[in-house]
Amino acid sequence: MYLDALTRAAPQSTDYGEVGSTGLVQWGGEIQQDFLRQLQGKKGFANYREMADNHPVVGAIVHAIDMLIRGVDFTVDPADVDEQQSVDDAEFVAGCMTDMTTSWPDTLSAIMSMLVYGFSYHEIVYKRRLGPDKTDSSERSNFSDGKIGWRKLPIRDQTTITRWKLDDKGGIEGAYQMDTMAAVGEVFLPIEKCLLFRTTAKRNNPQGRSILRNAFVPWYYQKRIQEIEAIGIERDLAGLPVALVPPHLLSDNATSQETAALSEIKKIVRNIKRDEQEGLVFPLAYDPDTGNLAYDLKLLSTGGRRQFDTNGIIARYDQRIAMTLLADFILLGHDKVGTQSLSVSKIQLFADSLTTWLQSIVDVFNTHGIPRLMRLNGADMTRLPRLSFSPPRQVDIEAIAEYVAKLAGVGVLLPDESLSEHLRHIAGLPQEEAETV
Repeated sequence: MYLDALTRAAPQSTDYGEVGSTGLVQWGGEIQQDFLRQLQGKKGFANYREMADNHPVVGAIVHAIDMLIRGVDFTVDPADVDEQQSVDDAEFVAGCMTDMTTSWPDTLSAIMSMLVYGFSYHEIVYKRRLGPDKTDSSERSNFSDGKIGWRKLPIRDQTTITRWKLDDKGGIEGAYQMDTMAAVGEVFLPIEKCLLFRTTAKRNNPQGRSILRNAFVPWYYQKRIQEIEAIGIERDLAGLPVALVPPHLLSDNATSQETAALSEIKKIVRNIKRDEQEGLVFPLAYDPDTGNLAYDLKLLSTGGRRQFDTNGIIARYDQRIAMTLLADFILLGHDKVGTQSLSVSKIQLFADSLTTWLQSIVDVFNTHGIPRLMRLNGADMTRLPRLSFSPPRQVDIEAIAEYVAKLAGVGVLLPDESLSEHLRHIAGLPQEEAETV
């Protein structure tokens, strides 16, 4: 009876296979998941880059993220702290991180570009560690142990990724890059030789999802309102140009010469600006029948204030953009609103989101980067070191000082060496020097 039950429960061949797919919308490896055409392919990359490089709020947030992650402490933890081989393996990986041609903070900064574009694709370039005196960069290293280490983890710019190679179930096999520096043009970057960092793995989309996605609509309208505002200011200062021309220039029977003249006059009206190059040459001609000027140019002055407050509208869009990035704390104080406690809570929420992104980066190294490196060096794959980091924290020094003072005042807290060392650490103060005997 027991054997019959085992036979009936035996898995079928279909239990080991994959029937469905991720449902990712793509054609020939070109991802078309977003329903907005402006955010698909190269056009989407161009819009995200413009947002990050041109918009003051987005640029400030991206810069803040870059500065914060550069101050995060990363460590490599051994699989077993009591085993010497595990400790040596951890020290080896830590040494590889500091032995690259590009520093670890710069490498991490390039990886964090995934926030703007949704993903970041990095090729793994190895080297043989044969000492600092080698002229060949594939062998030069601060170490002379002959092991294989990371030479660099260079980014493959998102705007140069033309398409992805996916299997019939949506698995990622690699990416194609249009390499303008190579004679072959398009090159294939297999996933086994690269590290793919993404903000999200939903539908196994290799391009993830930009954190600027929800900010695109307010940015789009704000940009156009600012353009209209700039045009309006210019017209208010310069006046609205109005050209008076003979009626026959506007008729359907106008000759080719008259049509060309009208076109030039329209161009003059459109291009009138008040600047150091201002000036205008206009024909002095009179109507032979009436004696009035045949051509004339006037500037109409503004009729007063506009009905809409563009400052308020633009500020509203700034707030929405910052809100979608969980970084609206940067606007506190600009509008003379907001409390310190609110600011601290918002900053902590932003720091928590940054911690999540950093964790996703660490997971890629622990799942793919470090195992591949250790396998090349013949390490025990069951006892691998792991990369970890200390989450960024926003410490309110004033609040902590008040808290410690209150506890000490009622005798609940007594100062000791470990407490002093911890308080100095969170405040960024130097440690107390040991007395010399």
